[in-house]
Amino acid sequence: MLEEKIKTVLEDVRPSLQADGGDVEFISLAEDGTVSLKLTGACGGCPMAQMTLKMGIENYLRKEVPEVTAVVGV
Repeated sequence: MLEEKIKTVLEDVRPSLQADGGDVEFISLAEDGTVSLKLTGACGGCPMAQMTLKMGIENYLRKEVPEVTAVVGV
């Protein structure tokens, strides 16, 4: 159920990434609330990818889904 909630919130983020030629893929959710994501396309090789994950996606996910404690890239 929590995983589905996270995937739904990621759908809100996806259009911004796709506008720049990238995307985000949900990989897993750990028991401690850490979400593993993979940035793909142009975002996968972007020098700002880590900032996008932490400052953008992580902040938004934590706001919308309080059970999320962190976001890591894989």
